[in-house]
Amino acid sequence: MTTPTVMPDPSLEALWMPFTANKAFKARPRMLVGARDMFYRADDGRQILDGVAGLWCVNAGHCRPQIADAIAAAARTLDYAPGFQMGHPSSFALANKLVEILPKGIGHVFFSNSGSEAVDTALKIALAYHRANGEPERVRFVGRLRGYHGVGFGGISVGGIDFNKKAYAAQLLPQVDHLPHTHDPARNTFVQGQPWKGAELADDLERIVAERGAGTIAAVIVEPVAGSTGVLVPPVGYLERLRAICDKHGILLIFDEVITGFGRLGAPFAAQHFGVTPDMMTLAKGITNGAAPLAATCVRDRIYETVLASSERGIEFFHGYTYSGHPLAAAAGLATLDLYANEGLFARAAQLAPIWEEALHGLKDAPYVIDIRNLGLVGGIELEPREGAPGTRAFDAFVAAFHEEDVMIRVTADIIALSPPLIISEAQIEDLMGRVRRVLERVK
Repeated sequence: MTTPTVMPDPSLEALWMPFTANKAFKARPRMLVGARDMFYRADDGRQILDGVAGLWCVNAGHCRPQIADAIAAAARTLDYAPGFQMGHPSSFALANKLVEILPKGIGHVFFSNSGSEAVDTALKIALAYHRANGEPERVRFVGRLRGYHGVGFGGISVGGIDFNKKAYAAQLLPQVDHLPHTHDPARNTFVQGQPWKGAELADDLERIVAERGAGTIAAVIVEPVAGSTGVLVPPVGYLERLRAICDKHGILLIFDEVITGFGRLGAPFAAQHFGVTPDMMTLAKGITNGAAPLAATCVRDRIYETVLASSERGIEFFHGYTYSGHPLAAAAGLATLDLYANEGLFARAAQLAPIWEEALHGLKDAPYVIDIRNLGLVGGIELEPREGAPGTRAFDAFVAAFHEEDVMIRVTADIIALSPPLIISEAQIEDLMGRVRRVLERVK
């Protein structure tokens, strides 16, 4: 008997979907039509347990009325205000509220609309700062292999994921070096929390300094925990070494906290969790609980003050976006920060972290699992790749999770990433891990 060919719905054809196998998706769509708290609702009525906070961003759970009401009120009051040479109260209020929870000394905020824009903004600020500080020759950036910093040309240049930059290699930023990544399965397999071995990997920055000259390097950018590449947790002492080397050579240190920000590690930001304060931080995702596009590049006071002092009059920094600090996004951000504080969600994440860790590592004996990594409420489950077909086992797990176990997970290569909303209960943690186990028992 011949299986009839499934024809894609023609109403899906107009949209070119991002980071998606478009042909495969349109042949068997995964459509979400509603959400509430810990669950999505699929178009066939099923409740889908959200194991990844949407896309690392819905930290307070879905469709929170406080945020929706704030956006609606803003839309009725001030639908748009230009951010160039004009202002509106909500963007200033949000910047002030952010500064209250940022590490001490990081006191100025530049708004944009996505993590990609926040990263490109940080790179431009680094160049502007060194020029204003009398060191215009500092133009080189240092990223890290397997790092993800968005999809702008600056972000993919300092990023270290080859698939993201392969098609654009001829036009990337020219003066970029990369540190080695911190994943070391020979020494750090099934480690709970931070690995104890590998801090010396930060010393590779000294090699780059010796080769390039300290006076040519503007900034180093890293994710405190590398998320999109499969949850790579920094070894104990690694970030501290990076900070010390940057200080020694006058290099700015940028933390990309688009994923780790807003409670994911049980503190407002990874900088506080690790006790390491960078010179700049890039934020997005959880800043509005995913309810509106918004991002921020946050800088130490001396950076802001140096750039402003370099110009006696007129515009000091020629950069910005039409929707920087948009009234609706600012309203969403203010409501989101209030929600985090009123419900104590950062502390809740810290309290749940040991329970999450135990449940996650309980999957160690599940089929094909070769490593598990975790910190805070984030986890990575690395699977044994199929011979000659890397990445296919995890992708099949992703599809089976949605269609057969009613759970949303993330996959990259052969790694399953989990990062649930911070409102997840202990029972839901166990439920999530049970569904993931059943998924792994389904795939071959």
